[in-house]
Formats: sequence, structure tokens, C-alpha cells
Amino acid sequence: MKIFLIGFMGCGKSTLGRKLATKLGYDLIDLDHQIEKNTGSSVGDYFSAHGEDAFRKLESETLKSLDYPKNCVIATGGGTPCFFDNIDWMNENGTTIYIKMAAPALAKRLESGMAKRPLLRNLTAEGVVEFIENKLAEREGFYNKASLVLSGISLTADDIRAEILARS
Repeated sequence: MKIFLIGFMGCGKSTLGRKLATKLGYDLIDLDHQIEKNTGSSVGDYFSAHGEDAFRKLESETLKSLDYPKNCVIATGGGTPCFFDNIDWMNENGTTIYIKMAAPALAKRLESGMAKRPLLRNLTAEGVVEFIENKLAEREGFYNKASLVLSGISLTADDIRAEILARS
């Protein structure tokens, strides 16, 4: 089974993905790390050098061309489901789980690493909350196409595992 974790940056896709993969005995694939491995540069550097359009194209190509193990958890980038037909492709090829969080909680989680995030690096603390609210409004329609929508504020790998098992 392929499990795609989706949601806004900072919601915990990579951290929960690692824990969930361990709990299930699955492999973990972090899409951003795969892109970094393939390009030899960080996502932030690639994004800055080539722009968002080029990054989103590369992200979609990487998502759809990877040779996935039979059982794996895939931590996607925050925008992955929102471009091209990525959310539909993920739904056709596995189970998608939207880790949903409110803008203020996401901003709090992101404040220490803003310099590494291309979309946030030039914003003030107040600007980050507004930016996240606007992006969530744009992306919510894509995120809500997920197989499961779970609240991320206190979500654990055990919670996700239980939800998956309950629906299997």
C-alpha cells in the first residue's frame, strides 16, 4: 500500500511519515529529499534558481516516475497535490491523507525555519500567518480530495495507523 501524506508546509508530513513508516514496517520516501538527491541542490536553491513553474514541473515528474516499493509512506511537498493532476494521480495510486492544521499553528511551527522556505523567507511573522491563510484558501480544494482528512495539531503515527486500519 502506498500512503501519500499531504498538507501545508509545517504540518508534519516528514516527521509523521517517518514515524508511520516505522510503525507499519514500510519504506519512507520524502519527495523533497528525492528531488534534492536527483538535482544535487536543495529545494530552496532549486526553487530560487529556476522559479516555481520549473520546480512544480520537476516535482510532478518526480512524483509520477519514482519506482515505489510495494508498501511505502510518501511525504509530499506542501504544494504537490495542487499542481497538474497530482492529487488525482496520488488518489489513483494509493491512499492520500491530508494533515489539516490552522494557519496560526502552522506559522508557529514554521517560524524557526523560515529562511529555508522559499515562499516564506522574506515575510514578517504577521505576514506569514496571512500568507498561510491565503495559500490554504487556494489549496484547500485540492487537499480536501484526500482519502482521509485528519487534524494535525496532536496527530500521532498511531492515530494515522488506526484510521488506515479502520478503513481497510
